[in-house]
Amino acid sequence: MSHPKSINYKEDEINLARYAKALGHPARIAILKFLASTDTCFCGEIVDELPIAQATVSQHLKELKNAGLIRGSIEPPKVRYCIDPENWKKSSRFFEDLFKKLI
Repeated sequence: MSHPKSINYKEDEINLARYAKALGHPARIAILKFLASTDTCFCGEIVDELPIAQATVSQHLKELKNAGLIRGSIEPPKVRYCIDPENWKKSSRFFEDLFKKLI
């Protein structure tokens, strides 16, 4: 049995896939919209705003943070979250470039 060749993806393709995966759940879209409407907030504020359990919100925040779309700063005993403006702009450009190429 032959093995498929290893593909060397470009860094921007890898980053775009990471952003797309993070945006692949409606709860994460709702969280990002909420974070975009405020400077920063705590997980509890998101739970109060959206009909999602605290543990679920925390898991979605972790995914968004791992993708680089948001940042979290520790303010014991809580973490304050906000949009990562640099990566947000980068992801916007990646998606824009992709969609332009597909039309």
